[in-house]
Amino acid sequence: MLSVPHLDREFDYLVAADQSDDAQPGVRVRIRFHGRLVDGFVLERLTDTDHVGQLAWLDRVVSAETVLTPEIRRLVDAVTARYAGTRADVLRLAVPPRHAKVERENPTPPAIPVVAVVDRTAWETYSRGGQFLTALSESRAARAVWQALPGEQWAGRFAEAAALTVQSGRAALVIVPDQRDVDAMWRAATTLLDESIVVALSAGLGPAARYRRWLAALRGSARLVIGTRSAVFAPVNDLGLVMVWDDGDDTLVEPRAPYPHAREVAMLRAHQLRCAAVIGGYARTAEAHALVRSGWAHDVVAARPVVRVRSPRVVALEDGGYAEARDPAARTARLPSVALRAARSALEAGAPVLVQVPRRGYVPSLACGRCRAIARCRHCTGPLSLDGRNETGPVCRWCGRSDAALRCARCGSDAVRAVVVGARRTAEELGRAFPGVAVITSAGEAVVSEVASHPALVVATPGAEPRATGGYGAALLLDSWALLGRQDLRAAEDTLRRWMAAAALVRSRNDGGVVTVIAESSVPTVQSLIRWDPVGHAEAELAARTEVALPPSVHMAALDGAADAVAALLDEIGLPDSAELLGPVELPAGARRPPGTPADVAVIRMLVRVRREQGLALAAELRRGVAVTSARQTDEPVRVQIDPLHIG
Repeated sequence: MLSVPHLDREFDYLVAADQSDDAQPGVRVRIRFHGRLVDGFVLERLTDTDHVGQLAWLDRVVSAETVLTPEIRRLVDAVTARYAGTRADVLRLAVPPRHAKVERENPTPPAIPVVAVVDRTAWETYSRGGQFLTALSESRAARAVWQALPGEQWAGRFAEAAALTVQSGRAALVIVPDQRDVDAMWRAATTLLDESIVVALSAGLGPAARYRRWLAALRGSARLVIGTRSAVFAPVNDLGLVMVWDDGDDTLVEPRAPYPHAREVAMLRAHQLRCAAVIGGYARTAEAHALVRSGWAHDVVAARPVVRVRSPRVVALEDGGYAEARDPAARTARLPSVALRAARSALEAGAPVLVQVPRRGYVPSLACGRCRAIARCRHCTGPLSLDGRNETGPVCRWCGRSDAALRCARCGSDAVRAVVVGARRTAEELGRAFPGVAVITSAGEAVVSEVASHPALVVATPGAEPRATGGYGAALLLDSWALLGRQDLRAAEDTLRRWMAAAALVRSRNDGGVVTVIAESSVPTVQSLIRWDPVGHAEAELAARTEVALPPSVHMAALDGAADAVAALLDEIGLPDSAELLGPVELPAGARRPPGTPADVAVIRMLVRVRREQGLALAAELRRGVAVTSARQTDEPVRVQIDPLHIG
């Protein structure tokens, strides 16, 4: 496979007679290209060629195993076209490296699926839920966006849908954000399906184990495949259902070129195969809601009376002067009295309390106490932080140097303040506020999966919240400004998703569950949480993006690179009629520099916006332009991202 853009095409080779039986479409081969041996795949066998000149011979067939199936090849081509990438980059994501020893093992013959009786009661709580299961049992291509209720065992519902699909004679694929979700889905699936037909694919597996499970899917012995983002390319035989959980999670975006989103790949695959598809979550993204609005998918939501019964009571800060009259520090304190009362009541009732904070660590970011300028390292300009252990002063998060005599470069003050307080510092503060109560921290690499149903304070970062047996009595959502105040077009959507994921772990209002969000109740995102209305929030978000012409109402390409290189690429391509150029601007903070760009070259970002129906045309032109500029080798490389998650 050649990842150079201008070599992204097929090449013809001669096949020797002794290789002919094994050199079938889809197998791995070794070929000699420009004097060196490279890996490749046989795409097609022909009796003639349109190549003018002498053909080289195929060096050898690596394996007779057909690893690039026609279905996966069509998907690779579609993803390449959608994201203006190269087939080599997408194939690297779709087909894992070969493990010869595993490939030589005797394959397990496909077993007759053993499926337990599926109880449809939970799905019938939702409108169209029962109809959706009926469609799956009849192998119909039903598509749905499912809004999970608070406290819902989402893995159990996905397992029921998968079991009915397997029972109908077809296979299912489940894509989830992380390993905790993979484990939860595995436990739920194996209560209904025999373990021999369920495989889990994730990055944590070793090369041998991952390839063995991937081969099980390829050879048809696995009827349910569960995995993280790269598993969306798993070669599942006779795929009948694709499911994606929590599609708003950033981890579902591939960080390598061409940067595809697992949700988009899954929906492309469902469209190509005309199979069923489900996008589920406690919250809803604008992209998922756009599928409902377009008619491609149906809404599977519960009625409002059911939502009110199942959801916890949500309390926010009042907007009038009454809050200050009762608690003068209601707007300035990190833990106002309304939050402390909710926590104390839940602890006295014998239930654990969840405290969600946006960042892990102790004090992960510092600023000047006088002028509020961000405190930065004098050696590398990295952000300074306190880790709670270093007594010599703030430590740089980039180079690790400490600064015992910190002074603000702007005003000269030696006073510092916390920009945001991390999970460990929050746990320390709560330990002093609630003496004698156990404090559990779940963040970063020290993630707790589950806590018992006894009085405890559980401090967790978003995505690391452990489940509590019987549910939490209360949840405190702190530092809301750190989430809502981010300079990100998806800040409100992502904030609601994180809040709802935490609030969904709390007991219902009838059981005394309370969620306290430290934010003003007039904020639209807070109102959506109070009403538990993710569909309404997604509708408003989609309408707002449509009004200002942002994805998913349009397609947008981000071009990152040196100014001359970006200009050369734009000069080479023919933009669609509706194309609009935005920029150039500096590369957004936090965005990585394009690979291969020298450190001393300034990087800019140019945005190209087109109407939705012209997205494929734009991607095709960018793909062609990148190939042409790559062949010239006169400019630095330009990174192309189609509909990036974070535009700026």
